[in-house]
Amino acid sequence: MNLESNLDDTIVAIATPTGRGGIGVVRLSGPEALQIAAPMLRLNHELVPGRAVFGELVETSSLAEVKASTLTRKVGETRMAQPAHVGTAAHGCPAEQNSAMQRIDEVVVTYFAKPHSYTTDDVIEISAHGSPVVLRHIVELCLANGARFAEPGEFTMRAFLNGRIDLTQAEAVRDLIDSQTLYQAKVAAQQLEGALSRRLQPIKQKLVELIAQLEAGIDFAEDDVSIMPDQAILDRILVIRAPLQQLHASFAYGKIVHEGLTLAIVGRPNVGKSSLFNRLVERERAIVTATPGTTRDLVSETVAIDGIPVKLVDTAGIRVALDEVESIGIQKSMEVLADADLVLVVLDASQTRTEEDNKLLRQVGERPAIVVMNKVDLKGNDKVGVEEIPTSGKTNQKGTPLSSVCTSALTGEGIAELRAEILRFVGGESGSTSEAGFLTNVRHQKLISDSLAALDAAKTAVAGKIPHEMLLLDLYGALRPLDAITGATTSDDILNLIFSTFCIGK
Repeated sequence: MNLESNLDDTIVAIATPTGRGGIGVVRLSGPEALQIAAPMLRLNHELVPGRAVFGELVETSSLAEVKASTLTRKVGETRMAQPAHVGTAAHGCPAEQNSAMQRIDEVVVTYFAKPHSYTTDDVIEISAHGSPVVLRHIVELCLANGARFAEPGEFTMRAFLNGRIDLTQAEAVRDLIDSQTLYQAKVAAQQLEGALSRRLQPIKQKLVELIAQLEAGIDFAEDDVSIMPDQAILDRILVIRAPLQQLHASFAYGKIVHEGLTLAIVGRPNVGKSSLFNRLVERERAIVTATPGTTRDLVSETVAIDGIPVKLVDTAGIRVALDEVESIGIQKSMEVLADADLVLVVLDASQTRTEEDNKLLRQVGERPAIVVMNKVDLKGNDKVGVEEIPTSGKTNQKGTPLSSVCTSALTGEGIAELRAEILRFVGGESGSTSEAGFLTNVRHQKLISDSLAALDAAKTAVAGKIPHEMLLLDLYGALRPLDAITGATTSDDILNLIFSTFCIGK
């Protein structure tokens, strides 16, 4: 797609999801949006930027007959015309022209004048009843008048190309649309407001200042611009690297916020896995009976725990299989255990720990896991105490000891504590949630990694007494990945900084 030439086109698309609904919206954007929309609309008032106007969607035997419309009047007039009377032409259109108009639907039209619109072009949004037939017809009328179909994401792409948003904000639009939980939506909204860009901007500024000072020392040495000593360069690199490393570390939490968490519930038969699953899902999703081995296949459901999407997977009881079907179910359980982000190992607190329990704990190994002592409501048996669970010495991927929670899936005892323990694994209590602008995107994480690697190479270059001309290659190598996140730093930016910071030529 030729980005430059296509910016002059006026594009159209249905902006609401496919299917029937109370309201559907067709969006037009481009220099000819007003003229293209004019023939199909009969409005009660003039269009004023930022104000919704009620009217009718009409069709004529000849579209050319109704090219004259208030849509082509001078933009910005605030005088409101009187509502058109039923059976007469709006905006002074002759009655013979109005007789050629056939009403299709009632509509509400909103006009956003350039540059105060999403794309920074003129934008017309036509809200009609959500009939797919009507919405498609509006698009067809726009195409007949000279618009073209918008390509996927083209409205947001124009917003980026026209400087309305940066790349992180453009990606946040997609994340906001794809949000499964309110917390995901809030995080995406923060990114859309530029939270990540604001966090990166001072880091980039310090890096650009360092580059500018080194460039000045090389290019304007005759003007008494001193060459920065090695220790000063290293100190500046450390100041740049520290917040960048913190941002990189935030991806562990941000990835879970963005993509969710897969949690496998495993254990031997009849320890209450399915009952625990139902408690976490808060409905009777899995079949529960007193017969061991009821669950033969995987049962999954996605729930939100404090805004984090968690995919719960109930598995078949792990034991020596009694038949082929159960064997297949147990094999699937082991596969889920290996792939899950977090494992709930369910033990029966009313019974002495069995060899099957011990074997399962060994199979979990160093995987991140929470040991759940279920059925604590049962009396009359020697319960396995939390202190007896063999978790000492084992750590999860974050290096923290494996934890244990006592629950009763029957009464609900300990379920709140279990949810809290899951959140602790996610990092919800680590402070990550309170800091805006953390990484949720794999692309961003890779670029931050590249920038850190280039800064490390620059440190090595300084230690090896490499000339500043070569050192600058590493520093520019650290800047380019940050530009790929927030937008490019041009050579003019660096030159302007040089001449505004130093007294060159005096």
